[in-house]
Parts: sequence; structure tokens; C-alpha cells
Amino acid sequence: MRATIEDRVIAESNDIVECHGYQYFPSVAVRTDWLEKAAKTESDHACPHGVQFYDVVVEGKRHKRAAWSYEAPRPEMKQVAERFGFWEDVKVG
Repeated sequence: MRATIEDRVIAESNDIVECHGYQYFPSVAVRTDWLEKAAKTESDHACPHGVQFYDVVVEGKRHKRAAWSYEAPRPEMKQVAERFGFWEDVKVG
């Protein structure tokens, strides 16, 4: 499975975990050099799993909060630990 943005591959792996309708890629399969931590919002701070959103930056173009990971997932979300999910400008398929 691939995650692409503007026809560029940001993540690719066959080791995908699906959770709540999102596909999660292992961190080793993600171009983390294209990710910049986004400032946490009030709802981010309220997330019981310690969500951290990232802006995806490719060739100077910023796609705000298009990726995320959970820093401290509770047991019911343990399967997505050390993985990234994508949405909005990022196409997954």
C-alpha cells in the first residue's frame, strides 16, 4: 500500500494496520524527513492517546496536519503504536 502526495510517495509498505477506517504505516516506511510537528490544538491535548499531528512539507509546499501518530496509545489503540496515519491531501491506496 502507498501513501502519496502530489504523485510523490511519502510511505509504502505491505505491513499496514487498519484502525477506525484509517490505514497506519510503520514509521520505518515513512519519509519522516517530509514531516514537521504541528502545534498541538486543544483537542489534540484532550486525546487520550497523545496524538501528534504533522505538516507534510514537499519542495516547500506545506500540507497542514496531513499526518499523525499516537505518542502514548492506550491498550485499545496499541496496534498503531510507532505508526503514521494520513488524510486530507495524502492519498492512501
